[in-house]
Amino acid sequence: MHVRRLDPILVDRIAAGEVVERPAAAVKELVENAVDAGATSIEVTVEAGGRRLIRIVDDGRGMTPEDLELAVERHATSKLPDGDLFSINTLGFRGEALPSIGAVARLSIVTRTAEAETGSSIVVEAGVKGPVRPAPAPKGTRVEVTDLFAATPARLKFLKSDRSEAQAVAEIVKRLAIAHPTIRFTLSGEHITAFTYPPEEPGEHGFLRRLSRVLGAEFHENAMAIGVEREDVRLTGFASLPTYHRGTGAAIHFVVNGRPVRDKLLLGAVRGAYADVMASDRHPVLAIMIDLDPRAVDVNVHPAKTEVRFRDPAFVRGFVVGALKEAITRYAFRASSTGGTRTLESLRPQGVLPSRPAYPHRTHAIRPTSAFASWQAPLDAPERSHTPGSGLAERQTSLPDLASPSADSRATLHEIDPETEEAPLGAARAQLHGTYIVAQTQDGIVIVDQHAAHERLVYERLKRERASSGIARQLLLIPEVVDLDPVDADRVLAEASSLESLGLVVEPFGHGALLVREVPSALAGGRIKALVQDVADALAEWGQGGASPLEERLDAVLSRMSCHGSIRAGRRMRPEEMNALLREMEATPLSGQCNHGRPTYVELKLTDIERLFGRR
Repeated sequence: MHVRRLDPILVDRIAAGEVVERPAAAVKELVENAVDAGATSIEVTVEAGGRRLIRIVDDGRGMTPEDLELAVERHATSKLPDGDLFSINTLGFRGEALPSIGAVARLSIVTRTAEAETGSSIVVEAGVKGPVRPAPAPKGTRVEVTDLFAATPARLKFLKSDRSEAQAVAEIVKRLAIAHPTIRFTLSGEHITAFTYPPEEPGEHGFLRRLSRVLGAEFHENAMAIGVEREDVRLTGFASLPTYHRGTGAAIHFVVNGRPVRDKLLLGAVRGAYADVMASDRHPVLAIMIDLDPRAVDVNVHPAKTEVRFRDPAFVRGFVVGALKEAITRYAFRASSTGGTRTLESLRPQGVLPSRPAYPHRTHAIRPTSAFASWQAPLDAPERSHTPGSGLAERQTSLPDLASPSADSRATLHEIDPETEEAPLGAARAQLHGTYIVAQTQDGIVIVDQHAAHERLVYERLKRERASSGIARQLLLIPEVVDLDPVDADRVLAEASSLESLGLVVEPFGHGALLVREVPSALAGGRIKALVQDVADALAEWGQGGASPLEERLDAVLSRMSCHGSIRAGRRMRPEEMNALLREMEATPLSGQCNHGRPTYVELKLTDIERLFGRR
């Protein structure tokens, strides 16, 4: 078989397979063209998930008739004036989008510049270009794509449902809206919830408002500001508190020189920054803009331009990790506001009026809801007589069916020190179920999980000791023998030198057995067998995770170890112990979440509590 040159239309259809693999990809290319044209308002409409219709209307610069005729030709673009691929300042640059879309669909373009009296239009159908004709049009460009993949019916078999394709379009528009907050974005059509993001003012506040509209109103209250610059690389944006997270990484947004990207290097940097404060199966919510010299990043490495290659990837990764860790440390004491909100929602009985009745003149009784029914005494319950001198304790003794109180309220017997109440976590007032500390602040209450909080405190203390003079060790009076699976035992012994630097000294003691001679002083008195087993599990994860940095591995082991030195749930604490724990939390970085990313406390504002009881 002889070599032959392919037909130009066939070439365009092959290119369309790379550039336009689904309707969302076509929307991305067309919206990027509108952004490059200087549009301040972009409207997107789709029907049948974009398969039947894609319409993009913008108020950008528009095109002259000569530019319009050339724009639908392959490899024709206005975005590389000097032909330098290493200095790209626009979103598009290949000149492939319009001819590729026109090769597999019917493409109609109507455009007008501000200087022209009339507009121009052109139609490209299945790769066949029509003539440029005069047409009435406002300033800007209107692009319509109908019957996508009609020229290549086989591609239609690989599309998902109209709803799935429409949702993919919405996700693309949202990512572009985050990247360009000063532009108005409007999306409408079938199978999607229409939205409009109004233009925001330039700067940090406008960007945060756009993020609140796209990522949810709760993000505003749980966002950490990021703004750092080093060696001509600037990072700006917002990232969520460690206790505010999602089940997937879909809410992680990076924008490199105005281009939304999903880059593995940057996603890995996020995981590394949050590894110490968030569970491995959870993901933060963030939007970070990276601005740097266009020559320091190559955007021409992916057909869809969703990935980039940095000239110095190690520096960029370290810069992102450092900026996120600095923000996490700076906001470390805060816990997400959603914890208190969820708590109030769980306490609010269904069907109970949220505030005072609107019609006070009505005097008929309101039937109690099912949520309150179990709290009320039966109407026909016999009266219990008691003498005027009888107290609460005497009345309780006459009710043998009641369980003993599960709240230790000894802290309420002491007067509150005004300075203590002014502290962020307030003054301890009670301990519930031997697990939760209730503290009173100036404007509400705080509920602390004593085990989760102390686990973080022990972990941070061990890390500080390791970084300074080394972790203090305590020699066991009687060394303890721990039996493990032989594979786990060998794994622990292989890392004996690293574990010794962490305060855990082990020796071989026969087949599948270890002799523990020393443990970290902060963990003295804990369950040694469980401690060694957790260390073995952490070492097993090292083998699964590949070559992690040594410091991250050591921190992972310390995180496991700290659990065994913390206050256990069920332990009753004295008032001074509870207040000491609260003060140490206030002075310890990252105390707002435990080692697994769960919140260590929730805060309920007094106004919310009053609203819960209908006082507001």
